[in-house]
Amino acid sequence: MPDRKPDISPDVTAKWQRVVDLIARLADVPSSLVMKTDAPVHSVFVANDGADSPYRGGQSFRLHEKLYCHGVLKCDGELVVEDATGDPHWHDNDDMEFGMSFYVGYPVKWPDGEVFGTICVLDRQRNQHALLFREGLQEFRRLIETDLALLLEADRRAAAEAELQHTLAGLERRVEDRTRDLEEANAALRVLIANLETARRDHEEEIRKKIRGLVRPSIAKLRHGIGAAEPHRTHIDLVEENLAALMTSRARGLAEVFERLTPAEVEVAQLVLHGYSTKDIAARMARGTSTVDFHRNNIRRKLRLGRSRNLRSYLMSLH
Repeated sequence: MPDRKPDISPDVTAKWQRVVDLIARLADVPSSLVMKTDAPVHSVFVANDGADSPYRGGQSFRLHEKLYCHGVLKCDGELVVEDATGDPHWHDNDDMEFGMSFYVGYPVKWPDGEVFGTICVLDRQRNQHALLFREGLQEFRRLIETDLALLLEADRRAAAEAELQHTLAGLERRVEDRTRDLEEANAALRVLIANLETARRDHEEEIRKKIRGLVRPSIAKLRHGIGAAEPHRTHIDLVEENLAALMTSRARGLAEVFERLTPAEVEVAQLVLHGYSTKDIAARMARGTSTVDFHRNNIRRKLRLGRSRNLRSYLMSLH
């Protein structure tokens, strides 16, 4: 079932009256109409004020095959009849009673596609000026459809506002009740967050103690054992630096970035972070410089860094 449509306001009706008057002057026709369809009735909603026009607002017709506007609605588009007197289908149409043998019309619709009616111009003879004005008539059709859309939106907003006011009245009472509940819940949540924060700090401190007591002594022995040999010493430096960052909670940003990289790319990124050149990295990884460049390009692509962005500066900003 189609949605209920709002009534056309007096202001909009007056505006459409000005529109049809203007169309009649611009197209140089005796009759310019906006028709409203309530099948099977098709009535004149507004007609131009002109002594030569036989149509007046409120005048109604029954939709049938011999009504120009029926042809518009049937084809759901433009209907042009240049001379009904020579047209087998239209020579005896209802408007010929007024001598209207020339017609151009278009459907007018609500935003949901439901038909409002038609907009059209009529004359008692073939009118070349009106034929050339068809694009202008279509623009006025769009103006009227815009008004229909605005009317519908205003009606929907008014209905929504009334519903909202009704809902708000009930919500205000519920809010008062819920506020008390929320205050109690917030108090409990603050206590829980404080306990979680304390537990997090305790857990981090426990990790730092284990790193200091268990891991660092082993790293020191390993460093003493390998001496100055490369690339092992570089890797030991990286391990110590990463542990230091872990102990001070500075590595979160880098860790999130490294999750997107391969192990080889992570190793290259760490060496770049510590200031090593491509040549130095290649020597420490026992790889060619072209391989290092390949990994660097992959890192930049995965991190979406433009050509002007320095990779080391970006990594340092996360460190």
